Amino acid sequence: MSQEPTLTPPAAREGDDYLERRALRRGSAGWVLLTGLGVAYVVSGDYSGWNFGLAEGGFGGLAIAMVLMGAMYACMVFALAELSSILPTAGGGYGFARRALGPWGGFLTGTAILIEYVLAPAAIVIFIGDYVESLGLFGLESGWPMYLVCFAIFLGIHLWGVGEALRFSFVVTGIAVAALIVFALAALPDFSFASLDDIPVDSSAAGANSWLPFGLLGIWAAFPFGMWFFLGVEGVPLAAEETKDPARTLPKAIRWSMGILVVLAVVTFFAAAGARGSAAVQEAGNPLVEALQPNGEATTLSRIVNYAGLAGLVASFFSLIYAGSRQLFALSRAGYLPRFLSLTSRRKAPYLGLLVPGTIGFLLAAVSGNGARMLNIAVFGATISYALMSLSHIVLRRREPELERPYRTPGGVITSSVALVLACAALVATFLVDVTAALIALVVYAVAVAYFGLYSRKHLVAKAPEEEFAALAAAEAELARD
Repeated sequence: MSQEPTLTPPAAREGDDYLERRALRRGSAGWVLLTGLGVAYVVSGDYSGWNFGLAEGGFGGLAIAMVLMGAMYACMVFALAELSSILPTAGGGYGFARRALGPWGGFLTGTAILIEYVLAPAAIVIFIGDYVESLGLFGLESGWPMYLVCFAIFLGIHLWGVGEALRFSFVVTGIAVAALIVFALAALPDFSFASLDDIPVDSSAAGANSWLPFGLLGIWAAFPFGMWFFLGVEGVPLAAEETKDPARTLPKAIRWSMGILVVLAVVTFFAAAGARGSAAVQEAGNPLVEALQPNGEATTLSRIVNYAGLAGLVASFFSLIYAGSRQLFALSRAGYLPRFLSLTSRRKAPYLGLLVPGTIGFLLAAVSGNGARMLNIAVFGATISYALMSLSHIVLRRREPELERPYRTPGGVITSSVALVLACAALVATFLVDVTAALIALVVYAVAVAYFGLYSRKHLVAKAPEEEFAALAAAEAELARD
């Protein structure tokens, strides 16, 4: 991949106020709020979605998939912690890949991340509507009016300001996490190891047994569902430009987020499957509630967990809107996408970066109503970005060993290589689960690539932080050659 973009005269002559009109509010978040943001991205996955992996791999298959995907995320976030300490900008993964893999690598990574963060909120808002309807709140029904209200309210909070948005997200996430702990304690008296492997065995599957009822292939098919315990945590670096002392704060927040998510994943998985049985919760829309209702009758605790599930969905919906807006902001500011999308308001919020993907997400939810498929498309985009970000860490370690690194990844390129291999395996696994979703994602990706190849790669903005960082690297390399 070529290292330098092709700059046209308009891009080179951007006015002095170009970046001033595209500035975020600095120093709005410390490591505690960012840790909450990292957990908020993911917490809805503890309440629903992961359990469908039981139908693909059984308890043993999903358990192995969860461990492998947990290892992928752990290795990747350690690599991202190093990369974010080197380049703490709103570009996140796009910025890292831009330095390591050139403009094409940066665009491919940023677009994959954007697919994830635009599709995931569209899916989650449908789940929010289903939860509200099932709880009978105010007689409301799931449908486009509910989706519109959700987007309008939460986009409004984001437009108010990043500090207010992150504090709101932190509070709602705290409620969801506390309820997960309550759930685990409530499920403990009914826990039984015999309930874990009660799914009937498919004797025709290779390697099938009570722990792997669908055989060895079931492990691979469960990869995307093992990801649901961690999907989105990689979005923490997108808050870099709004963070206090990002070189120190981001690595700390990323590590703490991942640690908390690992604990929540293990506790939730074992408690839900062991209390009611894997067979009973494998197709449940609310697996935690199902685990607390052995006779199908609601209890006080099951109602509490049900309401908390709604809080978890709100937390993830809210935080993913934030992540998508910051990725779009960075790509637009650098000219990869139309530049007007990166304009910020007087409160330093990227208002078009919020409103445009929000509108797209609302329309997707209202027209399709298929949350599961949109999440599968999001997972496809995520796995591509994971592979490219892990590769970026390897390339920068090899090519620029002397680059100042305030934080260094434990294990170096071995760690990021593990993440790369597992990300590629997860990408292939998405075709085992939903071929249609994978193909839709490929078509969207192809359209974006065509736009970049035919137009935007010739109109990049040299003074954008990620582009300046890459240009500096090229200049230093040329001096070294001379």
